[in-house]
Amino acid sequence: MKLMYALWGADLDERLHAAELRHRLADIGATEFQINVRDSDVAAAQVKHSTYEHPIDAIVSVRTRGGHEPVTAALGSVADEVNGWTVDERTPIIPPRVGNGERTDALANFALLRIPDELTRGEWLHRWHDLHTPVAIDTQDTFGYVQNTVLEPITPGKRVDALVEELFPMAAMTSAHAFYGAGDDDAELQRRVTLMMESVVRFGAHQNLDLVPTSRYVYALG
Repeated sequence: MKLMYALWGADLDERLHAAELRHRLADIGATEFQINVRDSDVAAAQVKHSTYEHPIDAIVSVRTRGGHEPVTAALGSVADEVNGWTVDERTPIIPPRVGNGERTDALANFALLRIPDELTRGEWLHRWHDLHTPVAIDTQDTFGYVQNTVLEPITPGKRVDALVEELFPMAAMTSAHAFYGAGDDDAELQRRVTLMMESVVRFGAHQNLDLVPTSRYVYALG
C-alpha cells in the first residue's frame, strides 16, 4: 500500500529526517519513506501556487505492509497538520536511484490536482493518463515523472484527486528554457509552452491546483 500526506509545520526538514521517526515507521510495517520538503535548496523556485491558507511545507510517501492509522499517528507526532490519502501509482518516467536518504539532484515539483465539475472521473483519467502524459514528457525536461491517483482520503481535509511529482534540473527553478528543455531557442520555448498549456486545460489542471517545489529524499526502511 502506498500512502501520501501533505504536511504543515515548522522545521519539518529536520523533523522528518530524524532517525527516531524512521525507526517508528519501520516498526509499524513501513518499507519505504519518501520525503519531499519545501526547503532552502528550492527557495528560489519561481513556479508555485497554493489553494490553502498556508502553503504545504512537505509531502511524504510511505509504502507499508500495515494499515494507515499508525503511519498517520507517527507523522502527526512531528507535523502540526496532516492530510493523507491512499494512492495508485504510475511511473511514466522512473526517477533515478540515489543513495539511501541522499538528496536527489533535482527540483522535485509536486502538483495536487482536482477533477473539475464538468468531467467524470473516467474521462478525467483518460485525458490525463492517456492524452496528457505524452505531451508532458515531450514538452518538459523531466527525468522523473510519478502520477499518484487518489483512491480514498484517510484524514479530513481539502479534496485532492491526484498528486503528481516531476523531477527537473535545478536550473528549472529560475529558467523557463531549462524547465521546458528548450535550450536558448525562444520560439521552441513558446511552442512547448503552448502545447503544454493546451493539454493542461483539457483536463482542468490549470485551475484549483497546488504547485509545491521540493527537495526529494528516499529512505529504504527494510
